Amino acid sequence: MSVSPLTRDEHSAEFFDAAARGVLLLRWSTECGGYLPPAAVICPCAPLAPLEWREASGLGEVVTWTVIPVRGTDAVPPTVVAYVELAEGPWITVRVRGIDPAKLRAGHPVRIGFETPEGGGETIPIALPPHPG
Repeated sequence: MSVSPLTRDEHSAEFFDAAARGVLLLRWSTECGGYLPPAAVICPCAPLAPLEWREASGLGEVVTWTVIPVRGTDAVPPTVVAYVELAEGPWITVRVRGIDPAKLRAGHPVRIGFETPEGGGETIPIALPPHPG
């Protein structure tokens, strides 16, 4: 399974610029004082309130995941995709790298890293083991 390149737009440009620098940004509701996922365009409690970009810690826990095997070959590792609840509260969907799928469990700690899809495209967040190495 390949990751399709994402296309930046006016709404996502700051997110992708930060990702290219290795920084995860979340949306912040100035009205409610809470974090929202990066794709949020309005605040659910105050739809007219402006949203800001704020740097996130990059720490989180796996909520659930799926393992997508590669058909016809054992030489290519399966793709693992997870919902990660970030320390700030929002959930994001990311690919998992460097963690044995057989050892994943709900609550498994992760840190957010970044990669650029093969063939180019925007740098995107991925889930990595909690400690480098």
